[in-house]
Amino acid sequence: MSNPSTGPQVGVGIALLVIDLLAVALLLYGYGIHGWADGYNGGNTPEAPRFAWRAMWCLAGGAAVTGGGLLAVRWHIPGTVQILILGGGAMLFASLAARS
Repeated sequence: MSNPSTGPQVGVGIALLVIDLLAVALLLYGYGIHGWADGYNGGNTPEAPRFAWRAMWCLAGGAAVTGGGLLAVRWHIPGTVQILILGGGAMLFASLAARS
């Protein structure tokens, strides 16, 4: 199998970048809503850290599966974008969960 040209890789990388940033933003919104609701929880166990751990595992799994899969089929640019953005989002949520 030959290397794919750079043009389609850049296009797919940009599309995945937008989708990944949207996914991380939506998960951050969900974390914020859980944190806000925890303020009215009346002393019960907070839900925001548990949400952050779930988001971290989803993003880390997505980075490994999609980024690794794209790198395996020699689509280096989109694979790197997936690993960096989703992996960075997973690290962000891991730090939010550990902080709480």
